[in-house]
Amino acid sequence: MHDHRIPLWIKIAFTAYVCVLVPVYWAERGLQNFLWLSDIVLFTTAVALWLESRLLVSAMAMGALMPELGWNLDFFSHVFTGHGLFGLHATDYMFAPELALRFRLLSLFHIFLPVALVWGVLRLGYDRRAWWLQTGLTWLVLMLSYWVTDPERNINWVFGLGAAPQTWLPAPIYLAGLMLAIPLVFYLPAHLLFARIAPIPRLRDRAGHKF
Repeated sequence: MHDHRIPLWIKIAFTAYVCVLVPVYWAERGLQNFLWLSDIVLFTTAVALWLESRLLVSAMAMGALMPELGWNLDFFSHVFTGHGLFGLHATDYMFAPELALRFRLLSLFHIFLPVALVWGVLRLGYDRRAWWLQTGLTWLVLMLSYWVTDPERNINWVFGLGAAPQTWLPAPIYLAGLMLAIPLVFYLPAHLLFARIAPIPRLRDRAGHKF
């Protein structure tokens, strides 16, 4: 008998949220917006919860922890002081009146998503393969963002840090540096943290009952 460790109501609520978010995001910002790594983490988390996949939950949690912490620090700094914390304008869109209020409200998933993922890792255990999976996925998404998105959108900051494209490095060199920096600066510390604090998977999980 399958041992469900993620309550059904959480799976349904999370999936319902995603189903509401997708058409709103599509109408407001178009298909390119779904290439943001945070959006991909959100969608993949919905799948991971239904599968109760330790590997997918681990990869999404490890990949989201530090970027989402940075988003929250910047957002709440903006709320309480009127200015972002890092000067990169990462959350300025949350205060842009030209964007629909429903879009900005749905974007508050950045607050609860890392909490849900950390809870998922503590519930299911941490899979040490997560760093490799998330790094490979990130490289694929960064290259797609570079090839198919508009530079002025600067999705995933593949053209420069912050709101505007950078001009101080050739674009391919900057992209290569970004592809190296994200796994090392953001993912590796989270990977080491989860590997230390998360529970060891049960024997039958390690034997391949779940992945």
